[in-house]
Amino acid sequence: MPEDEKTLYPLDGFKGVIETLPHCKLLGIRFSKVSRGSCEAYIEYGDHLAGDPESGIIHGGVITTLMDTLGGGCVFSLVQQGQSAATLDLRIDYLKPAITKERINGFAECYKLTQNIAFVRGYAFNRDRERPIAHCAATFVIGSVGFSPSVPKESTG
Repeated sequence: MPEDEKTLYPLDGFKGVIETLPHCKLLGIRFSKVSRGSCEAYIEYGDHLAGDPESGIIHGGVITTLMDTLGGGCVFSLVQQGQSAATLDLRIDYLKPAITKERINGFAECYKLTQNIAFVRGYAFNRDRERPIAHCAATFVIGSVGFSPSVPKESTG
């Protein structure tokens, strides 16, 4: 393991830590892939997530939460264990409605990391990554008052 990775959050078990957050459990956010600097996750459709019960289209706040959680996940994959991070700015551009009653997939990557700020971009989509529902740009402040994941004991090593 390279010297600079010794104090980073371990990636094994990382998905499980984030998925236990109350909002992730409530919305059913599941991480499908975590690597250094990027994450993928999804939310299965549920009628309780619809913004308009008549149309069944998922509420924009659900997509916002997915994108914010993905952004935080990719930031935590790059910072030292014990460091906190908090969303400083989050911009979501909704490009089209989600397909009714389908899973929402998301991807985010941290494309620049400074000592105090992480810059993230990402997108949400149904079936085709090339036809996004929304895209986001976000910044996270590192080392502020904010969330810091607890690393499971079996993941430290």
